[in-house]
Amino acid sequence: MTFSGILTAMVTPFDVDGGLAEEPAARLIRHLLTHGSDGLVLTGTTGEASTLTDDEKARIWALGVEAARGVAPDAPIIAGSGTNDTRHTIELTERAAEAGVDGVLVVTPYYNRPNRRGVLAHYRAVANATDLPIVLYNIPVRTGTDMPNDLLAELAQIENIVAVKQAREEDLSPVDGLDLLAGNDDMLASVLDIGGTGGILVASHLVGEQLRRMIDEPDARAAIEAELLPLYEALSVAPAAISVKAALTMLGHDVGGVRLPMVEASPEEQAEIRTVLESQRLLERV
Repeated sequence: MTFSGILTAMVTPFDVDGGLAEEPAARLIRHLLTHGSDGLVLTGTTGEASTLTDDEKARIWALGVEAARGVAPDAPIIAGSGTNDTRHTIELTERAAEAGVDGVLVVTPYYNRPNRRGVLAHYRAVANATDLPIVLYNIPVRTGTDMPNDLLAELAQIENIVAVKQAREEDLSPVDGLDLLAGNDDMLASVLDIGGTGGILVASHLVGEQLRRMIDEPDARAAIEAELLPLYEALSVAPAAISVKAALTMLGHDVGGVRLPMVEASPEEQAEIRTVLESQRLLERV
């Protein structure tokens, strides 16, 4: 399988008590898949994976598969199954397979930060334990470890490692054997320009159709990117889960709050987000 297009790193909706809100999650899945998203990444960083239990992750994966089937049966559902513990990652990847997902996003081990041989051993062990396609996660600012292109090329030799979520802008280039996916919203145009296949994105919660146009209308790509830059900046006033949930709430979506150690957007942050939503004319749709 190859992964391409607009893949939204979906937030995880919570209820008023902070528990998993299943029906709002299913509604959001259906909304995204009918508004520009070609597929979804569930329980990634924006999905607050680090605060979810294994059972909650398995439930949201199953919800994603079920909800997508009704509106976009060919849309890939990718599970964020990676941790910094290889054994735990394998266990979660097995549960993701049981849920029926189409692939897994596996983070480069963070905190313990293995050396190159350790990174290779980690990904080989996970790949050997599953038939699912694996997307590598290379966001050094989060993991503390960078995977340079030569390491990515070595990992690409593993049969079911098929793509990379790339957020390192230095030496940005395609890697033979891997689908190149933008790891940040503001990298999508650059990644597409060098032959990348799409992105795992956050702004697509709000402007999925416009981001999809960047793929379908390459001549308009630069202009679309320029239009969206203020939105990218507004969504960076707080961690993505916070700012996107604030924006979605303003647009009428029932996604709830965030779990500690995340905290709600401040009044100032909310005002900045609302100003950009107004300038983008997104609030007119509510």
